[in-house]
Amino acid sequence: MMRFLSARRSAVLALAATLLLVGCAPGPQPLYSWGDYQPALYGHFTKEVGPQEQIASLEAGLEKARAAGRPVPPGYNAHLGLLYAESEQGDQMVKYFEAEKALYPESAGYIDFLLGKFKRTN
Repeated sequence: MMRFLSARRSAVLALAATLLLVGCAPGPQPLYSWGDYQPALYGHFTKEVGPQEQIASLEAGLEKARAAGRPVPPGYNAHLGLLYAESEQGDQMVKYFEAEKALYPESAGYIDFLLGKFKRTN
């Protein structure tokens, strides 16, 4: 009977130690470096923040992501390109649209549509 209790106690202690170690493990890291992308996007749609402030914020977030070696989420470069289009900086717009296409090839159709639209208006 004592062996059974001792074996049971050992199993419970081993389980408790395992749970303690698992509980201390860091959680999963986010896949993308979001930075201020979501607040900038919200500011864009609500018109609370001007394009230049959004550009500065997103450019800073892009630099932080590059320094950390983490990718930015889909749409980040495209949104930056749209902000540059609003600011009438076509060369920067094309640069960020092409970056979006290179990072996320599935966006090529939409980015080509935007580039075509920009060329028609100029």
